[in-house]
Amino acid sequence: MSGTISVSRESNQQTISIKGRFNFEMHSQFRTAYQGEVEQCKEGKMKFIIDLSGTEYIDSSALGMLLLLREEAGSNDANIEIVNARPEIRKILETANFQRLFKIS
Repeated sequence: MSGTISVSRESNQQTISIKGRFNFEMHSQFRTAYQGEVEQCKEGKMKFIIDLSGTEYIDSSALGMLLLLREEAGSNDANIEIVNARPEIRKILETANFQRLFKIS
């Protein structure tokens, strides 16, 4: 069973909250959550916040989805922050060296 995604926007910041299992089954839903704003992020007008406070599980395909978002949003210039990851999720992100690619708080 996969999780759910909710999206909220405040000014120039879009928060994508992921609850439950963040895995390949969520690919389409995750992409839809950011697709409309990715150009603004490329232009420096939008920040993405990925809220993992409700995420119970993350797999390699979810890591790939985060990398795809980063690439589409401007690569090194992308303004993306991953927040509220549980310790076990944070450890996975750190093992994959995501702290070099994303701001993690």
